[in-house]
Amino acid sequence: MRYTQFTDEQVRLALGTIGVQSVEDLFSTIPSSLRQKHPLKIPAGVSEPELLSDVQALASRNRSTAELASFLGGGAYDHFVPTIVDALAAQTEFLTAYTPYQAEASQGMLQLFYEFQSMICELTGMEVANASLYEGASAAVEAVLMARAITGRAPVIVSEGVHPDTLRVLRTYTESQDIDIHTVAAGEGVVDEIALAKQLSDQTAAVVIQSPNFYGCVECLDQLIPKIHATGALAIVATDPIAGGVLKPPGSFDADIVVGDGQPLGIPLQYGGPYLGLLACREKYIRRMPGRIVGVTTDVEGRRGFCLVLQTREQHIKRERATSNICTNQGLLAIRASIYMAAMGKRGIGEVASQCFDKAHYAAERIAALKGYDMRFRSPFFKEFVIKTSRGVKNVLSKCHEHGILGGVPMARFEERLADCFMVAVTERRTKEEIDRLIEALAAA
Repeated sequence: MRYTQFTDEQVRLALGTIGVQSVEDLFSTIPSSLRQKHPLKIPAGVSEPELLSDVQALASRNRSTAELASFLGGGAYDHFVPTIVDALAAQTEFLTAYTPYQAEASQGMLQLFYEFQSMICELTGMEVANASLYEGASAAVEAVLMARAITGRAPVIVSEGVHPDTLRVLRTYTESQDIDIHTVAAGEGVVDEIALAKQLSDQTAAVVIQSPNFYGCVECLDQLIPKIHATGALAIVATDPIAGGVLKPPGSFDADIVVGDGQPLGIPLQYGGPYLGLLACREKYIRRMPGRIVGVTTDVEGRRGFCLVLQTREQHIKRERATSNICTNQGLLAIRASIYMAAMGKRGIGEVASQCFDKAHYAAERIAALKGYDMRFRSPFFKEFVIKTSRGVKNVLSKCHEHGILGGVPMARFEERLADCFMVAVTERRTKEEIDRLIEALAAA
């Protein structure tokens, strides 16, 4: 599309229509001390060929996971995306500038969201799910807001094993609300059960646990959730949806609300987003669930149809009864996730999860056998793990990069106590040859 600037005559007519003399008059209410006195230092215009050349030069400075073997994790993972996901999601029926606001107008979109909800329930072991949220961190926030409304209590305990970015988002959202966020230690990679027992009380609204957690460790949900329920608090579990291929889902341990980020479900890394928020819960809490919920029904002629059965947002119901001001769902990304889950099926997702598990453990054993490297935590893990090194994290990861490998995430950016550690994630995309190259690079550092 080409954009043409307004002519002087068009500007004059527009100003005359609204009754002002000049463009400057439009900004007269802004104090002169706050207004820019000189033109912005914007470079002169260039021709289209020159612009394309500059953009291509900038883009060529990026090195993607198509060139580098990525062992990065910590919330975004280099999973394989089947070609069918791009082929179908790019159809004009699905590909829009944004998610459809009036989904009631399209039976196809409603059916797709209904199928998405059903598959998320399968992966999480829960009874109901919504049609998606923005991303994993805000999904955790919505779960906390749900728990506050359900229990009528304010204190919320969050495991230190929850992703640090999620904890920051939680603190930001609840800063001006009647919710108190407290953390419980996860010093050895998983929740400290003794510390949790001391913090729990009959005033606790919820406990937020991530499993597999930020360190990659699998939490003992069978031991933690009964302790949480004993105080009348709700158990909120954040999880990796792919983990459901080999691990029992949180719902099987009686979790009340399950959240997560759907990025592993057919969504590329794409420089950090946009991603997809997942939220599922027990059916008895459905009226406290934020966002859209699609249901199946029959019309007056008995034909199967789909409709929005619940939208507890401020635009639809009285503000005092609204559960959240979230206005929509991640429509296009929910479509991608639905296509991915349908194409892979239960067996396919199980195979992806098994490969992640097996390859991660092969890599961990090989790395821990090297001089100067050791496993930081001893708890069971799924597809990522933290390595402690005496060789200097920056030096080690730089050596990996020289070998065409993104070796891991330095943990110092998240926790000072882990300054001598880095996190390695291994997905089904990594081959044995790539893992062995990682081992060689680490050994040479």
